Amino acid sequence: MTIGNRIKTLSARFAGSNNEGVLAIIIVVLVIVMSLLSPSFFTVHTLFSIARSALVPAVLAIAVLLVIISGGIDVSFAAIAIFAAYTTVHFAQQGQFDPGIIGILIISCLIGGLLGLVNGAVIARFRLPTLIVTLATQGIFRGILLVYIGSRYIAQLPDSMAGLSTANLIAIEGSRSYLPLLIVPVAVLVLLVAWMLRRTMFGRGIYAIGGDTEAARRAGFPVVRFQIILYVMVGAIAAIGGLIHVILNRNANPQDIVGTELDVIAAVVLGGASIFGGRGSVLGTVLGVVLVQLINNSLLLMGVPTAWQRAAVGLLLVVGVGIQAISARRASRRTFVLDTVEA
Repeated sequence: MTIGNRIKTLSARFAGSNNEGVLAIIIVVLVIVMSLLSPSFFTVHTLFSIARSALVPAVLAIAVLLVIISGGIDVSFAAIAIFAAYTTVHFAQQGQFDPGIIGILIISCLIGGLLGLVNGAVIARFRLPTLIVTLATQGIFRGILLVYIGSRYIAQLPDSMAGLSTANLIAIEGSRSYLPLLIVPVAVLVLLVAWMLRRTMFGRGIYAIGGDTEAARRAGFPVVRFQIILYVMVGAIAAIGGLIHVILNRNANPQDIVGTELDVIAAVVLGGASIFGGRGSVLGTVLGVVLVQLINNSLLLMGVPTAWQRAAVGLLLVVGVGIQAISARRASRRTFVLDTVEA
């Protein structure tokens, strides 16, 4: 093997199958640049703040990743997240009981799973476009939440949730830097989903469905059943994200989370997940979430208005999708040339 080939092989291994290495380099460069521009950036307080702000987007991004790998686009995850979390808190308050954090988690996941089942059943059974279905269910879920369950702000959480909201894994009182204990269950969830995608038949089935639904069906994968299970799982994961959001904010507001879809989808796409389906990784998604949070935090420190922060994230999404489209065109051209040569 020549030196040039070795360098190409090493660079390909470092970049990773979804360009995770490239994303990691961009994050490091951004941290160095911001540290030079603002000495207060490279501190433990900033690190913990970014980690805290990334918890909910990371959970929601994992849910979106599963849908994108399967070849779909889900925009209802935010509505499901706040629907499940707010409904659980509302019922606990109305019934004046505290089922404990495990009970709250189970109730919330059941609600999220049921909402996900609605998406999955419609998409899998009628083979409708995922974007249109989830756009419709987003409005339906949000309407049901505000009209039939509640539209008022709940400041008093059940004791088990309130206690967890002040629990920290690391606390540095001098600099008032706190790392929430909730980072532990989020890390466990991330590892479980990564294991599921890599090691289980269900995970392989998701990739296969995203690559080519008909080919997956011919290969023996039960496409309809896998799609329904997938959207139930996505709904449950979104519910966990909504629950974490409510706990960290120490209140339940039915107006929250909806509107964050752009940041989450941008993070997943920047993390290397293909909008055409069949490709994506948990590591890349987590790095994408970190990058988006870093950019938002950096722009905030620089005094950039919120509207321009949203514009920056939108621009990143366009760049990410554009790169994928160019790569797909090049790949199709190479395939055409090879087929022509063989013929």
